[in-house]
Amino acid sequence: MIFSKSTLIAATSAALIAFGLVAPARATPSIVVDVTSGAVLSHDQATASWYPASVTKLMTVYVALEAVRQGRISLDTPVMMSPRACREAPSKMGFRPGSEVTLHNALVMLMVKSANDIAVAIAEGVSGSVEAFADEMNRASAALGMTQSVWVNPNGLPDARQVTSARDLAILGRALYLQFPEHANLFNIGAMQLGKQIIPTHNHLLGRYPGADGMKTGFTCSAGFNLVASASRGGRRLIAVVLGAPNPILRTAKTAALLDRGFQSGAVASLATLASSGPTAAPDLRESVCHHRGPAAAEFMAEIEDASVPVGSGVPLLDTLGGVQQQRMTAKEIAHLPRPRFDPVTVYVGRAPGYVGPVARTRAPGAPVGEQTDLAAYASQSEPSGAGASPISKPAPDAVSLRRGAKRAKAGKAARAAKAAKAAKAAKSEAPNVEIISDEPRPKPKAQKSATKPKPAAPRAEAQKPAAPKTRSAAEQGKS
Repeated sequence: MIFSKSTLIAATSAALIAFGLVAPARATPSIVVDVTSGAVLSHDQATASWYPASVTKLMTVYVALEAVRQGRISLDTPVMMSPRACREAPSKMGFRPGSEVTLHNALVMLMVKSANDIAVAIAEGVSGSVEAFADEMNRASAALGMTQSVWVNPNGLPDARQVTSARDLAILGRALYLQFPEHANLFNIGAMQLGKQIIPTHNHLLGRYPGADGMKTGFTCSAGFNLVASASRGGRRLIAVVLGAPNPILRTAKTAALLDRGFQSGAVASLATLASSGPTAAPDLRESVCHHRGPAAAEFMAEIEDASVPVGSGVPLLDTLGGVQQQRMTAKEIAHLPRPRFDPVTVYVGRAPGYVGPVARTRAPGAPVGEQTDLAAYASQSEPSGAGASPISKPAPDAVSLRRGAKRAKAGKAARAAKAAKAAKAAKSEAPNVEIISDEPRPKPKAQKSATKPKPAAPRAEAQKPAAPKTRSAAEQGKS
């Protein structure tokens, strides 16, 4: 009997988890490389297998741009939202089946909003189906020398088979800049505007760290907070990869520290010489990222506590410092800077003005864009379930602990019933706007928590049950 590489990885991961041999990893992978030379400036467990989460979408962009270069599709080609795409878990745009979005607008939505439904629409538009697109992802990955990566979906939603490494993601980041320099602006968009909504990027280095100019964030409870980031200084561009951070603030702080050290250091290795044993089962971080974050956060802070970077040039928020060019700020302080304001890139739903070409949608794999001979076979295809499902794809109470765990410990007092009912009504009216814009769990001040999520009057065990399924599903399915 012959097993595929992805099947063996899934089986190994499931067995290790079942026997308790995969514990939440404490040390997390990172790497810094020079884009032009490929020199490795620092690395820590850079070849360890890891769940990519939404940084998967960099691979999706690579395959889509390669298809554009080959003439199989154009940036003006509309991609159609299939029922399968519309069923994807948040973060998502939420368009209806049959909606059309130009490939260019779809790529912007993919990078800024990290929309999982758009990722599937791109995959189906380029290759005909998600499965055919995943095959293209794996072929492109192998051609680039990404020896530790296996791809099964275009958006990074939880699947134990989909793994990569910090080294492989650095290779991918370099390839995007070197092979598609004309599209580098895709990774440097601070915000996008759709109608009256302005949606900011999740890459908190943009506008905060001097020279930050791209790439992509990712988050699931199993993967932790991931980031592939680029920055340019003195004509030199570096890429830093940080995987498995316990929260977005520390992810930003560590990446800033690594980049600053990279700009001050020389080569210690090359991407080609880093030892690689191929893809293996990735650790599941849900306990340390979404339940017991204290130890992991403390370890992260120990690495970056003394790191500082120069400020006052190239950071819009700090331009008021004027000539104080030698002032320095700690990496943690940079991560805590207020969100900068960006001129949003406008996107829209529908075809480009005057476009009269074919529409890219589900079809038989290998069929050209515009041929939908087997539309019914692919448009409604569901994700695997039951025995064939990924061991980490089932909903788990991750977001409950991440967002509301501390408050729930104090919930259950009947005396607050009247106040809770009033606050619940106010929170309900505000919920749609929050859902559209916010895609990564972020800590909130206690006062704000109390106002937005009141404590129910019923006993704790009963009060938690109604909200748990919805919250768990949205959190574990993965966000940017």
